[in-house]
Amino acid sequence: MQLGIVGKPNVGKSTFFNAATEAHAEIANYPFTTIEANRGVMYIRKPCPCKDFKVTCTPHNSKCSNGTRFVPIEAIDVAGLVPDAHKGKGLGNKFLDDLRQAHALIHIIDASGSTDEEGNPCGIGTYDPLKDVKFLEKEITYWLFGIIKKSWERLARQSELEGKKIERMLEVQLTGLGIKEEHIASALRKIKLDRSKPSSWTDNEVLQLADYVRAMSKPIIIAFNKSDKAPENLMAKMDMLKDYIVIPTSAESELALTNASEKEIIKYIPGSNDFTILKKDDVSEKQKKALEYIKSHVLAKYGSTGIQKCIDEAVKLLDLIVVYPVEDDNHLTDKEGRILPDAYLVPRGSTAKDLAYKVHTDLGDHFIRAIDARTHRVIGSDHILNDGDVISIIADA
Repeated sequence: MQLGIVGKPNVGKSTFFNAATEAHAEIANYPFTTIEANRGVMYIRKPCPCKDFKVTCTPHNSKCSNGTRFVPIEAIDVAGLVPDAHKGKGLGNKFLDDLRQAHALIHIIDASGSTDEEGNPCGIGTYDPLKDVKFLEKEITYWLFGIIKKSWERLARQSELEGKKIERMLEVQLTGLGIKEEHIASALRKIKLDRSKPSSWTDNEVLQLADYVRAMSKPIIIAFNKSDKAPENLMAKMDMLKDYIVIPTSAESELALTNASEKEIIKYIPGSNDFTILKKDDVSEKQKKALEYIKSHVLAKYGSTGIQKCIDEAVKLLDLIVVYPVEDDNHLTDKEGRILPDAYLVPRGSTAKDLAYKVHTDLGDHFIRAIDARTHRVIGSDHILNDGDVISIIADA
């Protein structure tokens, strides 16, 4: 699974990415700082089973902090998008191509209204951030429309002559974009197009199809970034986005807090509504003022910096659950003796055998049975997993 960090230039995408991944993408106050896509790992928050089992876990592929497990998910920060990107404007073609594998998007919007539609700096409050919401969707929709139209006449004719399902043929054409047959079939039902006669569909109907497919295959969370600097009249515009999940964020504040935490100046857990200064004597007046600003203008006002919340909400939108594979269901350990070592994100509805394949192909190929470590009951290959399950997989040698 992969989350895409998207938006026009200069809105804080790379700052968001760095804060969320502890990466080091270049940050600057001019358009197209990001040219090559930055890739990293973000973490979602889930209750760690260590509390339920009353054990001290030793995580391997994830992190645990006071009973909260931070589970990894891949992220990509792509080049900034500008109007008419689907026509190749700016770095549009590269931007859209980099987004192929993203399963959900976090759209970073400058809530302070201090970047124009091209991503150039302008006075605070002089640009309406709501303009950016639809333009991103439009660019992705037209990009998909262009891909579909390249071979549309041939596909439509072949579907009619050979009796092949048009949704299946489109899935093949859109392979590599994370678009599935069910996304297309659902879109066709909504638009009520005649599947037996795709050659009769107008360009506008195909464009509608592309738009529905985009919405279902690339769901969007909106990060209303720079919220601490935004005028109240612009922050109030969040209420107009009733069809979206909108989260006020301050990527700069999160980055400052995570950097201070790394240096052990403060104790801070991502997603928290507060922090504790550890080295008061070593904190300069400038640092104190900066930390006080974050506490009063961000944490107290919004409950968090919003960065972790965006990641958590994106995973909810994708309907993913977390499961914990172990080798020994009694001691909750792997071969190395690590307790509750790994945490995996899987789609809701996944089975015990799906988890086996997720851990290793050989485990899936030689799957015999699994054991639910909470109940110690044997479960079969088609057993549907629940969020937070701890599962031991038994396979042939």
